[in-house]
Amino acid sequence: MRAVAVESEAAILYRIEPIDPHAHLLQVTLKVLRPSSDGQRVALPAWIPGSYMIREFARHIIRIEAHCGTKPVRLDKLDKHSWSAAPVDGVLEISYTVYAWDLSVRAAHLDASHAFINASSVCLRVIGQEGLPCSVELAPPPAAIARNWRVATTLPEAGAARHGFGRYRASDYDELIDHPIEMGTFSLAHFEAGGARHEIAITGRSDVDLKRLSRDLSAVCAVQSVLFEPKTRRAPFDRYLFLTTAVGDGYGGLEHRNSTALLCNRNDLPWHGMDSVSDGYRSFLGLASHEYFHAWHVKRIKPAAFVPYELDREVHTRLLWIFEGFTSYYDDLMLARAGVISHSDYLKLLGKTISNVLRGPGRHVQSIADSSFDAWTKYYRQDENSPNSVVSYYAKGALVALAIDLSIRARTKGVSSLDDVMRLMWTRLGRSFYSQRGHAGDAQAGLPEDGFEPMLREATGLAMKAQLTRWVDGTDDLPLARLFAPLGIDMTMTATDPSPSLGVRLAQRGSELQVTSALTGGAAQRAGVSSGDVLVACDGIRVNEAMLKAMLARRTPGDRVRLHAFRRDELLEFEATLDAPIQTEVNLALKPGANPLRDAWLNVRASDRGARRAKSGRA
Repeated sequence: MRAVAVESEAAILYRIEPIDPHAHLLQVTLKVLRPSSDGQRVALPAWIPGSYMIREFARHIIRIEAHCGTKPVRLDKLDKHSWSAAPVDGVLEISYTVYAWDLSVRAAHLDASHAFINASSVCLRVIGQEGLPCSVELAPPPAAIARNWRVATTLPEAGAARHGFGRYRASDYDELIDHPIEMGTFSLAHFEAGGARHEIAITGRSDVDLKRLSRDLSAVCAVQSVLFEPKTRRAPFDRYLFLTTAVGDGYGGLEHRNSTALLCNRNDLPWHGMDSVSDGYRSFLGLASHEYFHAWHVKRIKPAAFVPYELDREVHTRLLWIFEGFTSYYDDLMLARAGVISHSDYLKLLGKTISNVLRGPGRHVQSIADSSFDAWTKYYRQDENSPNSVVSYYAKGALVALAIDLSIRARTKGVSSLDDVMRLMWTRLGRSFYSQRGHAGDAQAGLPEDGFEPMLREATGLAMKAQLTRWVDGTDDLPLARLFAPLGIDMTMTATDPSPSLGVRLAQRGSELQVTSALTGGAAQRAGVSSGDVLVACDGIRVNEAMLKAMLARRTPGDRVRLHAFRRDELLEFEATLDAPIQTEVNLALKPGANPLRDAWLNVRASDRGARRAKSGRA
């Protein structure tokens, strides 16, 4: 009876069925109960929020038709992702087939083992009715395949049992596309944190220790809830889902309001008997922490430009350094504060981030504000010259967050921090963004393009406009060594490779040693070497990557080397003068003795240091 009631309440009805998993085909039926009297337009989004690139999902629709009852309805294609149905007197039904073979966190993937679905890539938007309630019927694949299949999603049930096929609901289209769906024979675990039930669904073969994973994620989730809600310690939802697909080689994540979709290497998951935190597991925990942090910061605290999302075009903002960069700063910091990694391991991760930024000549060409604005055309569409022209608003944005945080802590003698700014943005912009029905807030809910500095000043009492202008709109390196000093942390730099520098990035592809990037001003670029060239010899000796490295180790800066390389099918010769080793390897070390600023930063209290060490099994 409940399913019938929900259908009568909803104005938009969807049915999604994996009709042919071997051919990767989904059948979608859309019913519009009250179509527009002058003809109903429908469209598929051109991109998915959180991944700033035009994806053109409509290219995967391979057949589409419309009916009203038993009568065919004319359906005209208007552009690459939208259609217009002729006026009808009754319910408009549009049926279409979607090719689902994108193994990522962004679209849809279907085979005989599982189905993963982002509704933004398969559910047509009913133009003019995006704010109306929807119902979604999830149908199983053919019986021969569907044995033991179940469903994992945070879409509210509307007749379906938890983890079962059947009918689900969404208060509007924005909510519909913000709850990814997994169908299959996944492993499932759950834990409580922040007053909410959290579930982990693992698709793909693995020997994952779900108990260990649940314990570690529980600690990370709890400390994030405390950051934003120190009094109630509650998460902004009742239920959260980590949808994880384990593969042989993969990495990625995409945030949603009550869930995240993750893609990982199966060997990065913890296994039974693992007595430490491997590099791979640390990376996976950082990924999960990053996407979970987004539940507050980008899904509820949003740039004003994203309220509401415009799904048929690029939406530009200069603030991604705040929303992705700050999240990239807090993701690993939350692991340290939760006690799932040691402080020395955290400093190694932070040093690696600093090193990666310093290795890119593009940091002196593009500011992080410009990088944010150009995400659609530059960051997400990188080419061989990107290291010379692009800076990551993720990585350098994280370092700007670090610089802001350390500056606030030092200048206020530990009274305030970036945490206070995050809490103010949360209470002012994020906490009430969604009503109880799940609708997005009004158009004034987002952070204006010039809104961060006033928030920082209000939360901390500090005027930092000049520093922010230099760090955000400028291209100079950040004064991190000076900012670390009050916290009792030494920052030193050495050469990653002590050999003289050729100034190239290389990739060994089979028997070919290819130049992937010739760095600006480097020895190779000065000599005329270009990206795409295939190095075959150095000083008359055939080289692969290991041989070239060994030969350079025997040289000194200022030496000349003769290079032979193929460009297309032509053999070229170059003479390069080697540069000094590049100092980009960053090491961070704790000075002996207590430091209250450092302890507050890492969330360490004298009373619980021993307990943390005992819990984590680390000395």
